[in-house]
Amino acid sequence: MSLTLIIIIVTSLISYQAFQNRGMSSKLHHSPYIESHKKEFYRMLTAGFIHGGWGHLMVNMFVLYFFGESVENRFMSIFGETMGRINFMLLYLLAIVAANIFTYFKHKDNHLFASLGASGAVSAVLFAHVLFDPWGCLYLYAIIPINGIIGAVLYVVYSTWASKNRKDHVDHDAHLWGAIFGVVFTLVLSPKIFSYFIAKMAEPVWCSFPF
Repeated sequence: MSLTLIIIIVTSLISYQAFQNRGMSSKLHHSPYIESHKKEFYRMLTAGFIHGGWGHLMVNMFVLYFFGESVENRFMSIFGETMGRINFMLLYLLAIVAANIFTYFKHKDNHLFASLGASGAVSAVLFAHVLFDPWGCLYLYAIIPINGIIGAVLYVVYSTWASKNRKDHVDHDAHLWGAIFGVVFTLVLSPKIFSYFIAKMAEPVWCSFPF
């Protein structure tokens, strides 16, 4: 069984338990104020295993399933089966924390701010995938085709804008910093991937509708 599938199963089980027990959710979600004042820094990690509802959970796990095994397999081909799996797990777990660190410093004196979900880690996996396959097709809303690299650029632009302008209770900062972490972590593990990425960029293949 792939690590990707294990992560999906574990996250879904923990999220389901938190749906049934809101007290559990309140103890695990990312709260910079509580982390700062009560030193409950574990929340930066546990927040990645709970979600705000079924829709939130299903979207994150669907994207993770779609791209996670691809990145996991790429890691195993580069680093070997054992180290590839270890590095993939580190990518995912550290991305949860990295995605929350920015909002920790930004909101540590704001007792009203809280966030939860695996979106930051999923963003890291998605952007790692784009490094390996920049012209691969992503499908927005499962219908609209867009090349990975173009979607990545638009994602960064939107997340940056939304972080400053939208008041929709979505942690856009976590999405952005998770994505950045995914790229940086992957390139630190294997700098030669950058050369591979540049070579692939020189061979554009444009997406089209699948019908």
